[in-house]
Amino acid sequence: MLYVVAWPVLAEADETALRRLRAQYHPREADLIGPHFTLVFGAPADREAALRAALDDLRQRPFWFVLERLVRHDLPPPSRGAYLYATPTDGAAELTELHEVLNSQADGEPFEPHLTLGLFERAAEAEQVARIVERQHLPMHGRVEELALLRRTADGLETLRSVQL
Repeated sequence: MLYVVAWPVLAEADETALRRLRAQYHPREADLIGPHFTLVFGAPADREAALRAALDDLRQRPFWFVLERLVRHDLPPPSRGAYLYATPTDGAAELTELHEVLNSQADGEPFEPHLTLGLFERAAEAEQVARIVERQHLPMHGRVEELALLRRTADGLETLRSVQL
């Protein structure tokens, strides 16, 4: 499977906070990849050439974003679990535009740019963590300057192409 991610550049304290949150509440993914915005999720291997070409043709300049809000996304029953993620206000339009350019084959799913902070067994736990994080860490300001095309391997993720905006 292929992925395209935008790497956020953050202040050291914000980067550390996000990495700690992911390590505590999303350890399976935190060991695999640090904070990121996913722009292409799980594309088949036969899309590699098209994604490389789309990355090479990008004319997007680096842009600022602000994480100001946390969202709890409840999983469908019978699960009582939930994801917790941070959404940008400033920068959301640019991330959405990049998503649209890179996903020419629209699947009908609405796209909401976000940084995943954790996966919780109970939605109430996600809500409790959200309140603490909002009070202690938000807003966070950052910049997107680089995108990467990644391939999932048995050992983790392999970077196939990286582009500076």
